[in-house]
Amino acid sequence: MDNDISLVCGTDSPPLLQETIGGALARAAITWPDQEAVVCCESGARLTFKQLDTRAIEFAQGLLALNLKPGDRIGIWAPNCVEWTITQYAAARAGLILVNINPAYRKHELEFVLNAVACKALVTAASFKSSDYLAILCELAPEVLRDEPGMLSAQRLPHLELVVCIDAAKVAGVLPFAEVSSRGRETHRDMLREIAATLKPEDAVNIQFTSGTTGTPKGATLTHRNILNNAFFVGEAIRVDFGDRVCVPVPLYHCFGMCMGNLNCLTHGATAVYPGRGFDALATLKCVESERCTALYGVPTMFIAMLDHPRFREFDMSSLRGGIMAGSPCPIAVMLRVVDQMHMPEVTIAYGMTETSPVSFQSSVDDSLERRVSTVGRIQPHLQVKVIDPSGAIVARGISGELCTRGYSVMQGYWGEPARTSEVLDQEGWMHTGDLAVIDSEGYCNIVGRIKDMIIRGGENVYPREVEEFLFKHPKIQGVSCFGVPDPRFGEELCAWIQLRAGATAAAEEFKQYCQGQIAHYKIPRYIEFVDEFPMTVTGKIQKFIMRDVMIERLGLSVERTA
Repeated sequence: MDNDISLVCGTDSPPLLQETIGGALARAAITWPDQEAVVCCESGARLTFKQLDTRAIEFAQGLLALNLKPGDRIGIWAPNCVEWTITQYAAARAGLILVNINPAYRKHELEFVLNAVACKALVTAASFKSSDYLAILCELAPEVLRDEPGMLSAQRLPHLELVVCIDAAKVAGVLPFAEVSSRGRETHRDMLREIAATLKPEDAVNIQFTSGTTGTPKGATLTHRNILNNAFFVGEAIRVDFGDRVCVPVPLYHCFGMCMGNLNCLTHGATAVYPGRGFDALATLKCVESERCTALYGVPTMFIAMLDHPRFREFDMSSLRGGIMAGSPCPIAVMLRVVDQMHMPEVTIAYGMTETSPVSFQSSVDDSLERRVSTVGRIQPHLQVKVIDPSGAIVARGISGELCTRGYSVMQGYWGEPARTSEVLDQEGWMHTGDLAVIDSEGYCNIVGRIKDMIIRGGENVYPREVEEFLFKHPKIQGVSCFGVPDPRFGEELCAWIQLRAGATAAAEEFKQYCQGQIAHYKIPRYIEFVDEFPMTVTGKIQKFIMRDVMIERLGLSVERTA
């Protein structure tokens, strides 16, 4: 292969797994029957692989008894808990397609996703944080207050027939989670065996909705082959092995939790440990110490919250050796603190997207620290990646362009939306990520930004991440996010939202002076806003489009761009 162009291919070993998720769980139950598969610190729930397999089978039988059939969609709207994981594996065993619903969704979003993929069943929590899920559901489908469980006929949710509640619920049409398994009979066990014989690794098993920052959310449809293999290779990269204990504070509804967490542990005989229903820095620190976790997952904001927690130094992190930081760009200073202060010398960076199951690039535990803090590593096995210019031509190494991925991990498409699928997935199987990347001479990749985030100021390209990395070195800054706002003269100007460290005070001019002579003048933020927090998704991704809208209104800017 030509090492002068930005086209890289992963190794072809070890070979791809050729099994379904249900098959993998059955194998784990035989191979590691007494090994803990999942631990939930908040509830105290603990299941071995044998127990998890049994619970999944029983729940799957109950779902079949309640008239669900292979290919039906079953939604899961809940925070991290053992019931989430039982539902995940039960759906896979029964040939159902699990639809992950963001715990932060409200009525309009819930209605959209349930109808978009025609969910026949919904497994839900009663509530989470400030959201009363059952109240939202009753408002959306008041028929649930009178209809029999499993026989829902709702005007606004015409496909939904069954609602199951994980927690105690006194709603006539809602079936308690524990009662589902009791519905199954021997005939349903026979049905489950027959279904298992027909399932293929290439079958759809999961729908995950993208964040929908532009337009309505899209349901990325993923197969057993997609996510089980990706989870396996992520585990290989961080050297997860039998007996390891992986702390999973990231949400299960997201690929990070469900695939890189649960399925990674499934394929390696490791234990998935959930600190709580949602992320809490203190709970996670307690969990790492009490469960003697060997690996820890998180997005950069989670690691920052743990490192900066006033009680951080009280906890023994010595059981840790590594983990994964992913989900959004990691400031170099944070990575260095994680390695040094959290006892994670083997921590790796992973990069990908929901549509690619999710990981395409990952650093290795053998990579130098410099590589691990400045790149997202090298390509995963059995995948191809190229970097292209706007014309579609592959660029030379060291030149930025759009990153495209091809291979086993690429989704089937967006559920029921062939036009939107064709916008990102071309006829040759390349997934166009929308990310700007540079691949160096040794195949290491650096993500320099999003095509839509790149700022063009007076003809000069400004990559927000570069400016963020520079500003983050300032001792008074705890967090920073940069984005473009309209400008009548230059087309766009750079704006920075800055979160100061506790007790620090500063004026905007101080940071502008800090930039002078250190970075190009056109990269120095014109507008600086001090904030206590950033608008974020539940997975910790900063929502720059919200910040941009706030600043446009606050500054009275016109959204019209000059040519």
